[in-house]
Amino acid sequence: MLEQNLRALLSQTDITVSDLQIVQLIDYVQLLDKWNKTYNLTSVRDPNEMLVKHIMDSLSVGKHLKGNHFIDVGTGPGLPGIPLSILYPERNFVLLDSLGKRITFLRQVILQLKLTNVTPVQSRVEAYQPDVPFDGVLSRAFSSLQDMVSWCHHLIDSESGRFFALKGIYPTDELAQLPEHIELVESFPLVVPSLEGERHLIELKKTQ
Repeated sequence: MLEQNLRALLSQTDITVSDLQIVQLIDYVQLLDKWNKTYNLTSVRDPNEMLVKHIMDSLSVGKHLKGNHFIDVGTGPGLPGIPLSILYPERNFVLLDSLGKRITFLRQVILQLKLTNVTPVQSRVEAYQPDVPFDGVLSRAFSSLQDMVSWCHHLIDSESGRFFALKGIYPTDELAQLPEHIELVESFPLVVPSLEGERHLIELKKTQ
C-alpha cells in the first residue's frame, strides 16, 4: 500500500526514481514509524502522511541543489537529508543533530538501507568544524533565516557555498532582516503533491 501511494505521489512530479530507491524510501518510512513509537522522532504518526510531509517534501528540493557535498543541520530523523541521499547516491550528506537518540536512529537507517553517502554527526552546529567547506547547508529546522546564517556561516565556502532553507509561506520579513553580508540568490516555490499549504526553498549566499 505504501509503495502504491508513493508511486502515485511521484507520478505527479518530474522526479525520477528507480525501483531500488522506492524500496529504500519505503524502508526508511517503516523504520521511522517503528522507532517513532519509542523515540518520538516526529509528530507525524501515520506512515502515509510521512510520505507526503517528509518524503515528498524533502525530494521536492532536490532539483534546485547545486554541488555534491551537503550538510543537513538540525536533521532530526534525517529530513531532508535521508530522502535526498537516496535520490542522489553520487552526492555526500553530513547529517548533523545534537540529540543522541536521533543519531542512533540515523545509524540504524544507514545500516539497513546500505547508504554509503551519509555521515551522521552528533554536535551542536556552532561547535562543528568541517575539514572541507560544504557546497550547501540544508535545513528545515531553523526558526528564522537569520538564525540559520548566523549559526552556519562557518560551514560553507564564501564564494560558491549556498544556504538552502525549507520554509512554508514566503518569508518576506525574515529576508528583510538578513545581515548585510548575506543575499537572496533565488526563491523556489515547491509543489508537493497532497500537501496543504505553501512551501518555498530559499537559496542564500554570502556576499563578497
